[in-house]
Amino acid sequence: MDEREVQPVTDSFRLEKKIALITGAASGIGAATARELSRAGAHVLIADLNLSAAQSLAAELPNARALAMDVTDSASVAAVFREIDHLDILVNNAGIGLVGDIAHTSEEDFSRLMRVNVHGVFLVTQAALPLLLASHGSIINIGSVASTVGVKQRFAYCASKGAVLAMTRQIAVDYPRELRINCIAPGTVQTPFVEGYLEKYHAHEKEKVRAELVARQPIGRLGTPEDIASLVRYLSSCEAEFINGALIPIDGGWTAA
Repeated sequence: MDEREVQPVTDSFRLEKKIALITGAASGIGAATARELSRAGAHVLIADLNLSAAQSLAAELPNARALAMDVTDSASVAAVFREIDHLDILVNNAGIGLVGDIAHTSEEDFSRLMRVNVHGVFLVTQAALPLLLASHGSIINIGSVASTVGVKQRFAYCASKGAVLAMTRQIAVDYPRELRINCIAPGTVQTPFVEGYLEKYHAHEKEKVRAELVARQPIGRLGTPEDIASLVRYLSSCEAEFINGALIPIDGGWTAA
């Protein structure tokens, strides 16, 4: 009998001896991803602006380390990479949102969003590139359904996540054999990010708006950070080695409807 046929499912998508760096990793999707990659056997570097939260998470996990990183600051990014001599997996997760159509988006807010969501991915990926080329590593960019479809009142956010997808595909074309890079496109996920949006813009009607967020995903619920983390784990593993330059929706059927 083929040995692979008798291996338990838990042996799939293992990441032993792999080193993974996750940006924006102290909460939400980033924190769930840190836990999942650690569970798969990876050594996890938890990079976040909030160092104390990153340290608290790192203390929960085996082989984890917290790093202070501002993805918008090239000096901060460079300082982190001076501490790293090997890297197998990069998860570009750090990001922010903004509500508003083009008429109600200020130049300052547009620049701030692009600085975090686009320029941050550029800075971190460029700094990580020599290490990832040396290891034939994998990059997973956290995009959004907004990478490919218009979302009402999300002009700047859609623009930024469309850029993340474009960067993903372009890097895959330039380095098709040297590394792998893919983009995940989540729908609405139950995270502090979403709770902050509800509190800021819909404090008087949270449950009504929450129901509307659920309704636009045909599966009938919001995503969970763990849903996204499981896909990151798979894409990081050797079982996914033929997937490159791809956009993978994980949105409860939103973009299929």
